Amino acid sequence: MNRPTASSGSIESARLRPAAAARARGPMNVLIVGVGGQGVIMVSKALAWLAQSKGYQVKQSEVHGMAKRGGTVFSHVRFGPQVWSPTIPQGEADILVALEWAEGLRWLSFLKPDSGIFICDTKRIVPPFACLNRRPGAPLRYSRETPAEVRAHVAEGYAIDATRMAEELGNERAANVVLIGALSTALDFPAEDWEKALSAFVPKKTISVNLDAFRVGRNWITEARGADTVTEARGADTVTNARTALPAAEARVGVPAIEAPAANIPAPVESPYSVRLEITPQWCKSCDICVKLCPERCLRLNQERVVELAQPDKCTGCRLCELLCPDFAIKVHLDAVGDTVATARGIAP
Repeated sequence: MNRPTASSGSIESARLRPAAAARARGPMNVLIVGVGGQGVIMVSKALAWLAQSKGYQVKQSEVHGMAKRGGTVFSHVRFGPQVWSPTIPQGEADILVALEWAEGLRWLSFLKPDSGIFICDTKRIVPPFACLNRRPGAPLRYSRETPAEVRAHVAEGYAIDATRMAEELGNERAANVVLIGALSTALDFPAEDWEKALSAFVPKKTISVNLDAFRVGRNWITEARGADTVTEARGADTVTNARTALPAAEARVGVPAIEAPAANIPAPVESPYSVRLEITPQWCKSCDICVKLCPERCLRLNQERVVELAQPDKCTGCRLCELLCPDFAIKVHLDAVGDTVATARGIAP
């Protein structure tokens, strides 16, 4: 892929947003984290490409070779007039972008405590090995911290249901681009330049939906900031917009509140739930990985060599098949028992 060439002496006069202006003399540190398959590397490459096109020195460091789908992936991006080291020291990240909730919490210590910006998808990818007890409804060994609890530890934070937003656009894989849109509001690069960078890195057939995802994420942050500021000015009891709801007393002008809707948490782990597999036959390549590695041996390939759930009563919803499928052909839904019964009877939730 052709990349722009830029000399370090051609840095444009544009500066970072006011909150970051005091740090403009040193490099800007952006840490992107998530799990394998979410597109962490694409986010970092697009940002590095854009910063380089503006004449900044750019250093990028990433760890992903050992992380298959579901494993930890992280990428350091540093850019500025002069950058020496490719890695961000602990406590020096200006912006932390997390594509998965637990990974965001794992890396919080790298964020600058007084000025760092935390942008996180509320998506929770529970590792199958957290299911030490595979019985439906058994407690999981997974982070239970809520956005309200994390709020006290960040200077500025946004918990965004990026995965649901991408699903509404028709492509769940565009969730990382929703977060790029949110990230773009924290850096003073023009929106059209961000869109040019995205067009260079996403698959050609998905440029349209990814540009829509970028605009959704960017607009979400703008609306959240505006709603928080206006509500506090009026002294209302709550800070509310289409996707956030928090006590106004805990919000401050210039430090937008952080909250995560519960849409991405399939079902309370202590509550009874039923497992439902959504399989996209045209995406299945008959690799047989899910069948071989299913701990309950409840999957099989049918006569058309497409995976199917052969023994639904044995499936515990561990999601190992979903995490290991290289073609995103399987999606596991954990439906609360009451919701399942209501749906079966045709009762609207």
